[in-house]
Amino acid sequence: MAHEVRGVIARGKGQPVSLETVVVPDPGPGEALVAVQACGVCHTDLHYREGGINDDFPFLLGHEAAGVVEAVGEGVTDVAPGDFVILNWRAVCGACRACLRGRPWYCFNTHNATQKMTLADGTPLSPALGIGAFAEKTLVAAGQCTKVDPSASPVAVGLLGCGVMAGLGAAINTGGVTRGDSVAVIGCGGVGDAAIAGAHLAGATTIIAVDVDDTKLEWARRFGATHTVNSRETDPVEAIRELTGGFGADVVIEAVGRPETYRQAFYARDLAGTVVLVGVPTPEMTLELPLLDVFGRGGALKSSWYGDCLPSRDFPMLVSLYQQGRLDLDAFVTETIALEDVEAAFEKMHHGEVLRSVVVL
Repeated sequence: MAHEVRGVIARGKGQPVSLETVVVPDPGPGEALVAVQACGVCHTDLHYREGGINDDFPFLLGHEAAGVVEAVGEGVTDVAPGDFVILNWRAVCGACRACLRGRPWYCFNTHNATQKMTLADGTPLSPALGIGAFAEKTLVAAGQCTKVDPSASPVAVGLLGCGVMAGLGAAINTGGVTRGDSVAVIGCGGVGDAAIAGAHLAGATTIIAVDVDDTKLEWARRFGATHTVNSRETDPVEAIRELTGGFGADVVIEAVGRPETYRQAFYARDLAGTVVLVGVPTPEMTLELPLLDVFGRGGALKSSWYGDCLPSRDFPMLVSLYQQGRLDLDAFVTETIALEDVEAAFEKMHHGEVLRSVVVL
């Protein structure tokens, strides 16, 4: 049996998205059918629409989502119909070299549903990050479903499916921020603010937010920033050093993904400090640094993939913190919208008017 639902489709590079009929098959072995309740509008979806990921159009956009499992295929035991789940785009395999070494958050063989969702005419769709959740229902690998407390708000906790988890994890998992640390975050959109929230949660005492937009800097204070720096007006490297006793921050998180801001992060860290790149660069970008500085400053230069999260470990824990009032996921939600409003949400995102627009179904 196939299910006909509404979904948001990107048909070509730079073209406005359209709301079209999507055909979703019943789950096969290892798959789950999920009724989507909420899905955040993430910058990665805009990258897909712009052709910045690949050119496998048409795309079924949306990936930062929560919903309820409607059906599961043969062999699925971890989730069952009726379970409230957050969708993730890194379903670990359990058998690759990373998994076998006890580091499943680095899994090199993550998987998606085998069957294809299609347009009404049979054209196969490429689901964004293997999820495709700007739709009333979607088909995913069962391992992409992480069961969490059903009393949690899907609008809020669905954001853990991508951007908020990426930022929180960049601070806590990749950066290893701990009590007493000084942290600087360059770029205060949704991911950067989540990194600030993660640093605050981990006990950092100095948290410096850097951006070119005063509105975003005000948002950053809501998530735990103790200081703000407008880098249009002030050299951020000098400002971060001044705020950290002349040394630089223990951990600097770059949430923009540009060579110039990465250089700022590199020189704004303390000796033996850590730089974490969580902003996503484009393919043509290159970085040049004096190798002597890389050697002489010591420390670590890291990239954070999905906040180095393990969904089965991290999602339930973060949902619990949210329900205890210790992690304000609601503050990330600027507006709730309908499926037909996704194109307008992209425009607001482009102009920096929102932290997150969330589609509610």
